[in-house]
Order: sequence, then structure tokens, then C-alpha cells
Amino acid sequence: MIDTHSHIYLPKFDEDREAVNQRAVEAGVKAILMPAIDFDSLKQMEKLSHREIDFYKMAGIHPCDVESLSDDFEEQLFGLCLKENIYGVGETGLDYYWSTDHVEEQKKSLRIHCKVAKEVQKPIIIHNRESTDDVLDILEEEQDGSLTGIWHCFNGTVEEGKRAIGFGFHLGIGGVVTFKNGGVDKTVAQLPLDKMVLETDAPYLSPTPKRGKRNEPAFMRYTAQKLAEIFDVSPEEIDARTTETARQLFGI
Repeated sequence: MIDTHSHIYLPKFDEDREAVNQRAVEAGVKAILMPAIDFDSLKQMEKLSHREIDFYKMAGIHPCDVESLSDDFEEQLFGLCLKENIYGVGETGLDYYWSTDHVEEQKKSLRIHCKVAKEVQKPIIIHNRESTDDVLDILEEEQDGSLTGIWHCFNGTVEEGKRAIGFGFHLGIGGVVTFKNGGVDKTVAQLPLDKMVLETDAPYLSPTPKRGKRNEPAFMRYTAQKLAEIFDVSPEEIDARTTETARQLFGI
């Protein structure tokens, strides 16, 4: 399995990161993609290594960290994302849950991330919280046939999912699909499995039965099991199909 969205570089894993990595290996995780929160995230990612897991870095600014953009922000982002060891752009997007004080800055940042992603030809990772219409409108406007990426932590409607897929995006399926009363499982069942990838968002959004605990890549097996139940296939098929989709998307 490939965890396409994990913040395993954060300090919450500093005390037992080796054990966390080993549990991931035992659960069948072979690769972990790490979206950035800010530019300092890249320094934190440097400490990640394991003989049985491949780690892949991304660069970007989380919308909750966008209050103002420096004059050289686009240049900085482009310079980082152009590097061969950077495999994606983000995470970026819009978040109206925590604050609507910097909406225009968030939108500007998202458009800059889209521009850079198209220029470097790498997938963009989209965070969306209570901002779906604006996110989809901007992505559709920015789509010129070369923009690819993932709607991280997908929890939209069937129509919203189809719209995102229609203009070239994939859906990141994480712990929320296992939540009993969330309804995401019923939505996901009506969308194409071949447009889905697995993710954890560790240390956040642990799946059932680990809900409320710190999330980690090993817990992705519960998400894979839930998808297997939804699509009435084996967990091995979920692993194979989502892994191939992730490999094709990120070129790994």
C-alpha cells in the first residue's frame, strides 16, 4: 500500500517514529508521501528514513498557514517544486472552518500552487474544509489539461466527486470513510475505484476502530478493508489498484 498523505515528520512522532514505521511495514505500507504544511516542513522531512519504506516529499503552504504572501512566494515555491526529490505540490486549498479572515489570500495561494504544479508537471494536493464550491470552481478555472492532483480527505457529495474526477482529479480516501454515521462510504460506493488513492492524514483522522487516537500509516489497513467491503473485492485488490493509481499519478 501507498499512503499518499501523511504528516509523519511532525513532532508528534518524534518519540516513537521507528516503531511507527515498523508497524507500517507490518501492515503492508511500502511508500509514504508527505505533503508540506509550510516551507519548514521540508527540513523536518529530512529525518525520515527506513530500509523498507520509501518516503517522498512535497512542497507547499497549507491554507491555514496563509495569512499574507511574500512578494517572492511564487518564486520560492517554484524553486522548491522544481527539484527532482519533490514529488507533489501542496498541500494547498481552502479552509473556511477555522477562519474566514484570509480568504482572498488563500485563494491567491491556491492559484499560485496550481500555476506552479502545471509548470513543474507534478500533482497538486488539495485541502478543502467548508469551501467545496470555491475550491472546485478555482480548480476548474485553472485546469488547462495539464493539472493533476488529489482531493485530499474526500468527503463531498457524489456530484462533487464526479465533477472533480471530470476535470482530472483523484479522490484521497482516508479514515472518514470508516466513520459509522459519516455517510462518506455511501458516496464513495457510487464513484469509480480507479480514481481513488489511499491516505491517512496521520496524525489526524484515525479510522474506526482507532478513532480518537493518534493516526499512523499502519492504520491505513482499516481504510483498505472498508473499501474492500464497499466494492465487494478483496483487500489485496484494493491495495493493487490504489497503489498502481498512486504510482502513475506521482511517477514513483
